Amino acid sequence: MRLDKFLKVSRIIKRRTVANDVCSAGRVTVNGKESKPGVKLKVGDIVTIVFGNGKVSFKVLSLPDNVRKENAADMYEILEDDQE
Repeated sequence: MRLDKFLKVSRIIKRRTVANDVCSAGRVTVNGKESKPGVKLKVGDIVTIVFGNGKVSFKVLSLPDNVRKENAADMYEILEDDQE
């Protein structure tokens, strides 16, 4: 699954165009490498998003194409949350 689609389907970012912009701006890394929106994610990848003065890191647990809102959080596990 593409990185921008994962961010939208998992509801980490509400809109795919916003996810695409965040990735294009170089604020998202996958396994420590700066990533473009089209990067293919795999289960077990570590994604980090930098925003404002903080960052959040999470591990990809599943990659379903569609998921219900109440099950979206099951797609990832938060590893680090440095919000200030």
